Amino acid sequence: MTPTAYAVLDLDAARHNLSKVRSCAPNAKIMAVIKANGYGHGLLRIAEALQPADAFAVARVDEGIRLRKAGFTKRIAVLEGFTCAEEFKELLHYQLDTVVHSLNQLDILATVTEPAACPVWLKLDTGMNRLGFKAKELSSVYQRLNQCVGVKRPINLMTHFANADNINDPKTLQQIDLFNQTLAGFAGERSLANSAGILGWEQSLSDWVRPGVMLYGISPFPDSTGEQLGLRPVMELHSRLIAVKPIEAGDTVGYGGSWTCEKPTTLGIVAIGYGDGYPRYAKTGTPVLVNGLRVPLIGRVSMDMISVDLGTGSHAKPGDPVTLWGEGLPVEEIALWADTIPYTLVCGVTRRVRIVEKTDFEK
Repeated sequence: MTPTAYAVLDLDAARHNLSKVRSCAPNAKIMAVIKANGYGHGLLRIAEALQPADAFAVARVDEGIRLRKAGFTKRIAVLEGFTCAEEFKELLHYQLDTVVHSLNQLDILATVTEPAACPVWLKLDTGMNRLGFKAKELSSVYQRLNQCVGVKRPINLMTHFANADNINDPKTLQQIDLFNQTLAGFAGERSLANSAGILGWEQSLSDWVRPGVMLYGISPFPDSTGEQLGLRPVMELHSRLIAVKPIEAGDTVGYGGSWTCEKPTTLGIVAIGYGDGYPRYAKTGTPVLVNGLRVPLIGRVSMDMISVDLGTGSHAKPGDPVTLWGEGLPVEEIALWADTIPYTLVCGVTRRVRIVEKTDFEK
């Protein structure tokens, strides 16, 4: 039986999106970012789909270990790096690359006395002001790293953009210039571009690119959808109607009675809510597809259910299919209605939503 709330994943779309990265950055190697459980799509599932990438990137050591234990031999970079000596030992054991971004990490590396060959990405903070060393620190940090016997040479170099999703913001060019000026003459491969950099800032393309959200068919820019950029969405979220009933003018709907019916209409109850990852703050009017037709969300989102206005004369009935985002209803649009970003929606789908691969669903 089809589950009440389920997500359909099109892994062919992920492979298509990877090919889009190659067409945008034909001279770069691709480090596919699959952190946060593959942006909510499933870490191992997405890693398998994106095997043609040159490397993977995860946020934390345990994610990299999980990939290794599952049999993935491709190069894996840990973007948050290691936080203690024990994690560094695990990095070595599982042959993971590490980002080095703090003096604490340098202190740990200095205690390593046995020769090792841990690939390192030295992170320059060019303006994100999150992780990384400032430009004035870079030379001395680079020298310290070169003295560490546990570090593989040459040392690789990277940064991260703060405002690349705004193609009119000059800060990205300033970050690129600072990176290039600071690291002129340094050996090692370079990586700057995230999804927004790949699609919007040709100047950021270097030895490696790090696509994230675009691999899942989602636009990194707030004023466009993935499909408008030639990407194919990987995830669709579905449920079904579980009740249909008439309501009269003056009736209120949902907790707090925040929506009042102005004229007789037909109410539909959909089996999905914030307990499934549907956004709690989606506003009244957020579009929902019922039998392929757009209808508005009304009232507050509950843990397990939402209400929609099916309109007068509706022929909808319990069991009819509902799309929360998917074909004809981009996840980027839902994010706008909920005052959030599409990243939070796909990452927020909870464990009680059954994940179905498109090929299996179509059988």
